[in-house]
Amino acid sequence: MHFTSEQRLDDGVLEREFTLGEIPGILWTPASASAPVPLILLGHPPLGLRKMYPRLVARARHSAAEGFATATIELPGSGDRPRWPAAEQARADLRRAMEAGEPVSDEIVDALILPLVDKAVPEWQAALDALLSLPEIGGPVGYSGGVISIGVRLAVVEPRIVAAGFFAGSFVPRAMFEEARQVTIPLHVLLQWDDEGNDRQAALDLFDAFGSKEKSLHANMGGHTGVPQFAGDAAAQFFTRHLK
Repeated sequence: MHFTSEQRLDDGVLEREFTLGEIPGILWTPASASAPVPLILLGHPPLGLRKMYPRLVARARHSAAEGFATATIELPGSGDRPRWPAAEQARADLRRAMEAGEPVSDEIVDALILPLVDKAVPEWQAALDALLSLPEIGGPVGYSGGVISIGVRLAVVEPRIVAAGFFAGSFVPRAMFEEARQVTIPLHVLLQWDDEGNDRQAALDLFDAFGSKEKSLHANMGGHTGVPQFAGDAAAQFFTRHLK
């Protein structure tokens, strides 16, 4: 891990950009911490870190106020990373189906999500290795956000992640439902009831499939970007219970 820049935000949070091989990322740590702090990995859609930055830094500041470090990485094929023709074709097929008012086929969802999960999860694990080697990061570790299929795979294969807050706002391949049954860590799942890009019933079915003994579903009215402020407060309380 190579840090490429750092700055103090106006609330004292330390923001450091880094690279891990070819993968860019950002680490935020609380203004003052007398001991190593827990870590939350911030998941996000494949729109690029620059575009997602305002939402990511807001989540990071909120988490820092609760005493957590947070980190995120650029997903494969996004931002300044090399183009990924297969992923771009899958996105084009998805846009074409939605603009035509046609149902999104399982084939499109599989092509869009499954290769992304296969590529992104090992990269998240490599980032976690590097982050936990820093003296200011002590664990335990949580995962927060989307792409929900990436979070599901991480929850299954990565024992260092002990709790996850998922955002049910992306298409989920059928194959991920079997993986969901293997998830056993505590879960906090946020669902926007009127999310225009999300199959509500599929999100409910996925929640039902999770094997966790402790899982809660928090549904709010509104579209994809209409998440209420108090939903973030509830997620923060969830991570405080399980990471501290």
